[in-house]
Amino acid sequence: MSGATRMRTEIAEQPAALRATIGALLPRAADAAALARDTRQVLLIARGTSDNAAVYGSYLIQAHAGRLATLASPSIATTYRSRVDLSGVLAVALSQSGRTEEIVETLAWARDGGARTLAITNGAGSPLAQVAEVTFLTQAGPERAVPATKTFTTQLAALAVLAIGLGADLDPGELRGVPDEIEAMLAGLPDTGPLVGELAAARGVVVSGRGLAYAAALELALKLKEACYLHAMGLSYADLLHGPIAVVDSQTPAILLAADSGPTLDGTVDLARRVTGAGARAYGIGGGDGLAAACTRALPGPRLPEWLAPMGLIVPGQLLTEALARRLGLDPDRPRGLSKVTQTA
Repeated sequence: MSGATRMRTEIAEQPAALRATIGALLPRAADAAALARDTRQVLLIARGTSDNAAVYGSYLIQAHAGRLATLASPSIATTYRSRVDLSGVLAVALSQSGRTEEIVETLAWARDGGARTLAITNGAGSPLAQVAEVTFLTQAGPERAVPATKTFTTQLAALAVLAIGLGADLDPGELRGVPDEIEAMLAGLPDTGPLVGELAAARGVVVSGRGLAYAAALELALKLKEACYLHAMGLSYADLLHGPIAVVDSQTPAILLAADSGPTLDGTVDLARRVTGAGARAYGIGGGDGLAAACTRALPGPRLPEWLAPMGLIVPGQLLTEALARRLGLDPDRPRGLSKVTQTA
């Protein structure tokens, strides 16, 4: 391909989208607090990229807001049509378009089961927004490339606001600083060419992180599958060490993501050493100098605290995906067999 892709353009629009989203939603943290006043736990309803964002929300709410937060199984509502007592539950549905019927139906099911309901969507006036009692409307603007970029990072920002509303002892000022940091990253990232060249010859890749970074690892693996048709496996490094690490070899490298600080960093560095010690390649994103030194190649991550790092960690992965797709002669804007709204029977 020649010329800028829509995906690359929309990656660059993320600082502005995040500024607008954070500015619109931070004042509404109190709305989430009021909605959740009589609830004890959070149920996150999503599919695809939104489900990867929900993983971030689950870790963030449990680690910092002191509430149990779990991922829903929409099939319980839409296929099995089971009735579940959801009193005391805050149901949070995430959908970029707000038009995915399965997610809309599952949020309505949760409401009918006694849950309080909140939607996170980029679709103003969408069916999902109409079902929810409170809607956090992200300000990503139109997203035309099929692989989600700015709608994903703005969902993470909305979940950060939700965690603050649920009582997490987190600094809103740090959240307001995220757009500037991502803008600086986009201006200063090193050349991805050598890494792209090596990935172009790979038969597959394992993408791994732990804790809050796990969400970014899952999302990067999805992007590599969607846009590059690469066999990419997203795993927590704890799960990776329980057997699947056997797939990492000279033709199947590992991409490891970590914040520059936090309780999962040392384990990620140890995993990189294990991968390279076995003769395979390890590529780091984030993790500071320690992870970079342990990896075959590395891309710097954001200078953000761990609770916000996934919003920045995914950005080098998005750029890597877009460049790899072009290197493989693929159009990252229009992956085969995919559309912006996926309906599940």
